[in-house]
Amino acid sequence: MNIAKVLMLCTAVALPAGALSGAALAETPRLTVTGEGMVAGRPDLATITLGVTSEGATAAEAMSDNSANLARVLERLKGAGIEDRDLQTTGLSLNPNWTQGPDGSAPRIEGYVASNMLTVRVRDLARLGSVLDEAVQDGANTLHGVSFALADPEPAMDEARRKAVAKARARAELLTGAAGVTLGPILEIREGGDDYRPPMPMYREAAMGAPVPVAEGEIETSARVTLVYEIVQP
Repeated sequence: MNIAKVLMLCTAVALPAGALSGAALAETPRLTVTGEGMVAGRPDLATITLGVTSEGATAAEAMSDNSANLARVLERLKGAGIEDRDLQTTGLSLNPNWTQGPDGSAPRIEGYVASNMLTVRVRDLARLGSVLDEAVQDGANTLHGVSFALADPEPAMDEARRKAVAKARARAELLTGAAGVTLGPILEIREGGDDYRPPMPMYREAAMGAPVPVAEGEIETSARVTLVYEIVQP
């Protein structure tokens, strides 16, 4: 008998055994349970989105004024202890300021508007109000929002996962105990539905005056875990 025939014979013998094993596995009684864990904690990172908008009779004048205002804002923020890595400019735009001509004539350009967005990360939340004051007092004329986050969300995610597993196991033990069967080993673990929910961003138009009061609230981190157990029949 040559090697090819031997391999074909071995395959023919092995297939029924595999099929039987799959059938036996499919008949194993199972219990699927899902647990959710949630952790609430105080944020330790704030992100401010500021706008610097300038107008000028010409495009060059608007851009020059905008650049000067932005430079002053950056200088004040750095003086307040904000590091370069936590400052980012985005969304530079320059648009003509159109106005309707007299007696229904064609619209005409009456100057230009230059805008720049600045994103600022504040790692010391105790200084957030004063940082906002520094920004709006020297060039930033729009506050688009303040959002809060965890600088490192993984520890909170891991704690939420542990709570989710514990709740899933407790539910499995409750159900099998009530049904009078024994909980067997875990056959499968699935993770899904993790959620990281920072507080809603705060929006406020920039204004001079008293220090800006800020309430950061709490951040909710949740996880969902599904466990598949074997049920041991009595």
